[in-house]
Amino acid sequence: MIRAKITGTGMYVPDRVVTNKDLEQLMDTSDEWIRQRSGIEQRHYVEPGQLPSDLAEAAARQAIEDAGLEPDQIDCIVLATLSPEAEFPGTSFFLQERLGGHVPCFDLKAQCSGFLYSLGVARSFVKSGQYKRVLVVGCEVHSTGIDLTTEGRDVAVLFGDGAGAIVVEADDDPDGRSDILSVVLHAEGKYAKKLWIEAPGSGFQPTRITQELIEEKRHFPRMQGKFVFKHAVTRMPEALREALDEAGIKQPDVDLFLFHQANLRINEFVANAMEIPPEKTRNNMQRYGNCSAASIPMLIAEARREGSIEPGSIVSMTGFGSGFSWASAVVRW
Repeated sequence: MIRAKITGTGMYVPDRVVTNKDLEQLMDTSDEWIRQRSGIEQRHYVEPGQLPSDLAEAAARQAIEDAGLEPDQIDCIVLATLSPEAEFPGTSFFLQERLGGHVPCFDLKAQCSGFLYSLGVARSFVKSGQYKRVLVVGCEVHSTGIDLTTEGRDVAVLFGDGAGAIVVEADDDPDGRSDILSVVLHAEGKYAKKLWIEAPGSGFQPTRITQELIEEKRHFPRMQGKFVFKHAVTRMPEALREALDEAGIKQPDVDLFLFHQANLRINEFVANAMEIPPEKTRNNMQRYGNCSAASIPMLIAEARREGSIEPGSIVSMTGFGSGFSWASAVVRW
């Protein structure tokens, strides 16, 4: 039986740090207000001219090196993003050009659940025997697409730029134990407009963007925060339990619980509801903000580097995002 295992991890954030104090100069907000509502203290923004594929390449090369591979040994690239470098083609194509070769690549758009959706795709590719090594990347550049004024502050203060990557490889060693044990995916499209960017889009005719849409700021993200919070703290525990059941793992046997890094209050609520001890959780949105599809792989990479994930560790990963979409996975390293 072929197992799918994670063999390499990587992450990258731009050098430019934007603190809550910096945002106070742009909008009517305060460091205290942002921390109380989200737990976020700072985030990283790209420098002028820095592209999503720059971030993706840095994270990808780290992950490939960590796996003991060369770029030409990757068989497929799956890149999750809600902030693509261009309308088309996907950011994955620009990444593929940088890494070299002619391997198949595509973008996956499931917002803040995008990494876990991509992990599910990579797992299926590997376990089916179609590909032996799949590079999964989450990459976001939010800073160029948010409303950095008082009108947009409820959303703008949450987001940062960054990229995270993993390598998923096939393992047919009968004595091996590393495995992606389960991935569960869910969606509820009827709430798609509770958190979305409306324009530009092909649903607008005769053009995808107009001056009127821009003046109405419909090209910036809009969120019904309380509604999103309520559904996130409901759906995340459901998915987490489902993934544990599918993996045949008891909750006390999990070594580390990793949640999407949207809001510290959401993660604290979920952990408390499930009676997960603080020492078994990890958060980094205080330093990076919400990096959407990049958040969980960035968290994984940091945990690996700092020794929180070791060979044999059982790790649970759960996320919720626009769509609505939500997902959970259980991995044995």
